[in-house]
Amino acid sequence: MEPTTTSFLVLGALLFGIGATGLMIRRNPLVMFMCIELMLNAVNLTFVALATRFSDIDGQTAVFFVMVVAAAEVVVGLGIIISIMRRRPGATVDDLAELRG
Repeated sequence: MEPTTTSFLVLGALLFGIGATGLMIRRNPLVMFMCIELMLNAVNLTFVALATRFSDIDGQTAVFFVMVVAAAEVVVGLGIIISIMRRRPGATVDDLAELRG
């Protein structure tokens, strides 16, 4: 049985829902960051599925650029989060709001 475009879209919606739920429930900045990345990858999966369905390369091109920006975001964001977590091991997102100047 070959997967269809609908199955990829359902999988993308399921992954996006899991990421959104994790983002709203969890208070750990590292877990929240991973949930945002999961949501981003769900959207990428949807782009690729629809680009394949309509035989158009624009969706796959958009995914390429989104992945490049996401890689830069991971480098900067993860570095900031790890440095904060080293100073305050039990830091939550509410504690990080105090960093505003």
